[in-house]
Amino acid sequence: MSTPSDRPWSDPALAPEKRAELLLQAMTLPEKIAQLGSRWTGNDLADHDLPEEGTLNVAPMEDVFATAGTRSLAESSEHGLGHLTRVWGSVPQSVEEGVAELVRQHRVVLDGSRLGVPALVHEECLTGFTTYGATVYPASIAWGATFDPALVERMAAAIGRDMAAVGVHQGLSPVLDVVRDYRWGRVEETIGEDPYLVAILGSAYVRGLQSAGVLATLKHFAGYSASRSGRNHGPVSMGRRELLDVVLPPFETAIATAGAESVMSSYSDVDGLPASADPWLFTDVLRDDWGFGGTVVSDYWAVPFLASMHRVAVDNADAGAVALAAGTDVELPDTIAYAGLEAKVRSGEISEDLIDRAARRLLLQKVKLGLLDPGWTPEGSVRADGVELDSAENRGLARQLAERSIVLLDAGSALPLSSALRKVAVIGPIAGDPRTLMGCYAFPNHVLPRYPDRGLGVDVISPVDALRNELPDAELTHVQGCAVMGDDRSGFDDAVAAAREAELVVAYVGDLSGLFGHGTSGEGCDAEDLRLPGVQGELLARLLDTGTPVVVVVVSGRPYALGDFADRVAGLVQAFLPGQEGAAAIAGVLSGRIVPGGKLPVQVPRHVGGQPGTYLQPALGSVESAGISGLETRPLFPFGYGGSYTTFEVGDLRLSAREIGTDGEFTATVRVRNTGERAGDEVVQLYLHDVVARIARPLKLLTGFARVSLEPGAAADITFRVHADRTAYTGPDLLRIVEPGDVEVMIGTSSVDLPCRAFVQVTGDVRVVGHDRRLTTPVEVTPVAGTGAGGG
Repeated sequence: MSTPSDRPWSDPALAPEKRAELLLQAMTLPEKIAQLGSRWTGNDLADHDLPEEGTLNVAPMEDVFATAGTRSLAESSEHGLGHLTRVWGSVPQSVEEGVAELVRQHRVVLDGSRLGVPALVHEECLTGFTTYGATVYPASIAWGATFDPALVERMAAAIGRDMAAVGVHQGLSPVLDVVRDYRWGRVEETIGEDPYLVAILGSAYVRGLQSAGVLATLKHFAGYSASRSGRNHGPVSMGRRELLDVVLPPFETAIATAGAESVMSSYSDVDGLPASADPWLFTDVLRDDWGFGGTVVSDYWAVPFLASMHRVAVDNADAGAVALAAGTDVELPDTIAYAGLEAKVRSGEISEDLIDRAARRLLLQKVKLGLLDPGWTPEGSVRADGVELDSAENRGLARQLAERSIVLLDAGSALPLSSALRKVAVIGPIAGDPRTLMGCYAFPNHVLPRYPDRGLGVDVISPVDALRNELPDAELTHVQGCAVMGDDRSGFDDAVAAAREAELVVAYVGDLSGLFGHGTSGEGCDAEDLRLPGVQGELLARLLDTGTPVVVVVVSGRPYALGDFADRVAGLVQAFLPGQEGAAAIAGVLSGRIVPGGKLPVQVPRHVGGQPGTYLQPALGSVESAGISGLETRPLFPFGYGGSYTTFEVGDLRLSAREIGTDGEFTATVRVRNTGERAGDEVVQLYLHDVVARIARPLKLLTGFARVSLEPGAAADITFRVHADRTAYTGPDLLRIVEPGDVEVMIGTSSVDLPCRAFVQVTGDVRVVGHDRRLTTPVEVTPVAGTGAGGG
């Protein structure tokens, strides 16, 4: 197809950068600014979802809703438009209806603007494509429990294929925030509390999504998860060293190793400076140090929040100027603050070069996505026929992830369940409600509460029905006992009576995810402490007092303190929001059909205060400091822990060298053997400890891992290739260094169970390292001949 002479940027023979530049040169100032904005036509949150007065400060949200709602899509795109916001993810609609609406919005943008540049379409995709009828996969915290990057990549590729089929260009995922406080409501959206685990699984997600032609968006950049008291949007009291060594590495790794194309700003301020106003973060680090060439998009309303919430800007227009200068390219979900940029340029307050800088980046993405190719049409960019958003293949992947994510905390005396059981009481608010299996950003929990007549959109079996299927010969009695939230204890007596009449109780407790106080986990659903929500803890205590054995299943988005119950239960299982296939996965683990192999991506605390939080502790924050404080420092179950119905042995540590230079490397090999009677998976974990450093460092830091599947009696050698760069940290002068000294190498099956230990001496001069350092630890799984081993 020929390219019109008046539209040279449509010529595919030209380099993408050249095409973007030609289009930029053809644009007027208002047209360039239009590319930096967005429009959310289907947003009805203001009508349904604002919390009651006193539960949240609603004024800033009311302000942005009111401002955004004053302009139609046609008015908002008279000079063009950068993004169309959540055409699929705002209201329940069929594929045919969604396609028609997407085409309609595209046509409004194309037909109403001079140059007819298509808008880029973005959607949420944290637990799958967030739209009606699409597969709901496990939440991100469950991905972390799998320790399985290959499976996460396959899931993300499937999500990306579905999104691309219906015209979506960018997905707002993955969340690479590292958990710092379990009380934070969005723990469920994270991959865990360890930077390396988050980096590896997050990068796998990016590769999968982008393999389908959908841009991944790393969020939230940066520091959001470390807010004071775990409060959503709360201030972050964090020094730059912690930011550099704990918070930023997952983002850096996803950009360097997976080529992530977009980054989303954080709402929070770090040491008083809001992320969206921080040029060090978005320009010095992201662009200059890391060489990032994609786009920075704002979290929803993060730019006007600079004025209304952070109060570092006079008004919306001032907030727009501040964010643009710092490095935010595109304002989402509506053009509010950036609507004032033209006046700022005309008055000389900001340079048009800043407009060009941001517009150039977005136009380049549009070129690479094919939106400027000759012949591109809205109708041709989507498929209405043959698109199945909840396919058998999708459900199979969701099932695998769910099964691999279930963590056996304690088999106790009852697990796996005996096939001779005849009378089982299934109690708890989670057992009968399929919504409790899904995360806050799953469409059934994110949007459908506003449309109660539309059901869930996908088939989701409840935990109690899944257990009935798993135990067909047993009589199951289901009693709710109490709700997830609230203080109603009126169901306790019926629950206790059912427990006394049963041979065994299976108690399902935990979370119901929601938005802004409409749940116990999820965005804006922060916790005061780590006791089970509502009166569920009291219900458990009453059940345990009956003397009937009680197996407890916690289905949650965060870890809860279980120290009051752990020594009284007959079995304990943790399921982190395992998605629409999660009920059968849990039931399979309970029955023993599935041999559990999930590992904790966060610790399970003993006490409701949650001390000490994550495992990344220096000596004074660890068990070594016992006696200094009266607070308990040991978790109930440590990071990386997970039980099994078979047994494993890890040993025979072999190091390729006991001494390396500050630019050298060594290999560490161990043999893992299945010493039990059933096939199963083990996650072999490598931790490093810098014995003496210039700053107080964590006593152990996950540096490599491998999930391996082994038949009974089978063995495999796990070899980690460790470069000296993997010992680097940020020193007193805020330069990242590799320094000489002893490094302890520890390998085992959790952050506590580390039977293989040795020391490697690093010699030579202190070496300053940057973005070109080794960010990952390659690992090789070699089956031992004749033993039937296989990689996980």
